[in-house]
Amino acid sequence: MNVNFLNLLLTVILAFFFDTEALSPHYYDHTCPKADQIVTNAVKKAMANDKTVPAALSRMHFHDCFIRGCDASVLLDSKGKNKAEKDGPPNISLHAFYVIDNAKKALEEQCPGVVSCADIVSLAARYAVALEGQHGKCQKGEKMEKYQKQ
Repeated sequence: MNVNFLNLLLTVILAFFFDTEALSPHYYDHTCPKADQIVTNAVKKAMANDKTVPAALSRMHFHDCFIRGCDASVLLDSKGKNKAEKDGPPNISLHAFYVIDNAKKALEEQCPGVVSCADIVSLAARYAVALEGQHGKCQKGEKMEKYQKQ
């Protein structure tokens, strides 16, 4: 038999027998239906008190996902001589961790052990940027020519 055919057959068999759930915007629809609302509320509450939250959460998401994928490793604290990613030079100025903590606490009350921290970081960043876009004004009309040497 052809090797390509055997690889294809094995892939189909594995896909059929292993019911793996892929990434989906509807991943928590049945296991934690209010997950989006809970995270949005945590972000809204934080944004009401701190105008830097949207940028902070967007940056946190970028730093979490940039190297090895979105794994919430940027949330871990250092322990003893084991220096956490959070305390590394590129991440030392990250802030707004309290937003993630508040969202996680509310999610654990509603649906314990269901929503991953990585998903909370992603959702929080998404909602912070979306909510800021609704209210923020973008100043337009800046001319770079005035900054160029004459």
